[in-house]
Amino acid sequence: MIDALPLILFLLIFILILFGFPVAFTLGGVSVLFGLFVFDVDFFYLLSLRVYGTMTNYVLIAVPLFIYMGIMLEKSGLAESLLETMALLFGKFRGGLAIAVVVVGAMLAASTGIVGATVVTMGLISLPTMLKRGYSPELATGTIASAGTLGQIIPPSVVLVLLGSVLNVSVGDLFTAALIPGLALVGCYLLYVVGMAYFRPQQAPPMPTEEIARFREGNMAGQVIKAFVLPFLLIVAVLGSIFAGIASPTEAAAVGAFGASVLTIVQGKFTLPVLKEVMRETTHLTCMVFIILVGATAFALVFRGLEGDRYLVSLIESANLSPMAFLAIVMIAVFIAGFFIDFIEIIFIIVPVVAPIFSRMGIDLIWIGILLALNLQTSFLSPPFGFSLFYLKGVAPPQITTAHLYRGIVPYIIIQLVFLTVIILFPEVVTVLLD
Repeated sequence: MIDALPLILFLLIFILILFGFPVAFTLGGVSVLFGLFVFDVDFFYLLSLRVYGTMTNYVLIAVPLFIYMGIMLEKSGLAESLLETMALLFGKFRGGLAIAVVVVGAMLAASTGIVGATVVTMGLISLPTMLKRGYSPELATGTIASAGTLGQIIPPSVVLVLLGSVLNVSVGDLFTAALIPGLALVGCYLLYVVGMAYFRPQQAPPMPTEEIARFREGNMAGQVIKAFVLPFLLIVAVLGSIFAGIASPTEAAAVGAFGASVLTIVQGKFTLPVLKEVMRETTHLTCMVFIILVGATAFALVFRGLEGDRYLVSLIESANLSPMAFLAIVMIAVFIAGFFIDFIEIIFIIVPVVAPIFSRMGIDLIWIGILLALNLQTSFLSPPFGFSLFYLKGVAPPQITTAHLYRGIVPYIIIQLVFLTVIILFPEVVTVLLD
């Protein structure tokens, strides 16, 4: 019975979260009560030291800075400018608008990393235009929702920062390792869109020639340069400084936050009310992440105090599971959990439990981090509780139904799962830039 206590704690917390209890207080509260039942009060003197250690973690400073950068860029109007310019460049091709959405999603991912803001912005701007031009609702919604989640895997990504902290690996190495998989996934999305436009041209028609001609009237070259150069400079400043070894991810996040403010000033959108709103939203999201992290710290302390990690290792050894079999179980569990709970909760509940086992098995934790990030990205898309679907449904025109969203996202989920399988079978895709 004593050996089963860690498993009981884990299942109890998971069930309470599924019933809708607040994640942070469920994690922290149940863990503390459970610990008091098993240990004495003196055991929890360690908790304050653990929480203090978490709050003074230099790497985690990057979280509020990247969040600020993403929200500030959302207010700058940069996304609208990018989408209009991409529509202008690709609109004459079949599937051109969908290609533009994927490319813009990738660029916004590399300059913001905030999924909700990207999906809402592209949904408001692109979806009505795509429907008006005769795109099928399924292709339009699926493309927007999936392109909006690229911020989960393309650096700089808040997900990778949190995974680096929990897995205790270099966030800079995670950013480097995620670059090729992120760009390859963008390529897979583009291939699907081009294939759909070729085999089912009625679902992705080109824009009318006269409308493109009207778009191109005036200073088109200046518009293209302004739309591309500004976000490109920000991407180079943030990622370039990390990959060149000039700055740590935390320092690069500060550069990104400052750069986003400068771009907003250049766009003429920087005002005191905008700054207040950005700071308010940044504080709100940061507090949400860190209070969950405090709860997760209490959970980890009690779980390891109950020797839960040793119990799991002995359980796996007695079951004679190979490293790949255990990896498959974890990937399936994370994928299913993504149907019901947020990526932050998965990172702070499941990953700390399995990370020591992966480490003991001799598996590269950088590779595991990229696999988990791709898997968590899929959870953003998976019905019935995919957060990207909720974001898009909230801004979609009335004629777009939930069924349209579900049918449209299925091909992209299949692409994600196939791509995840390829990364598992060929880990050198992740490690090539690290060698």
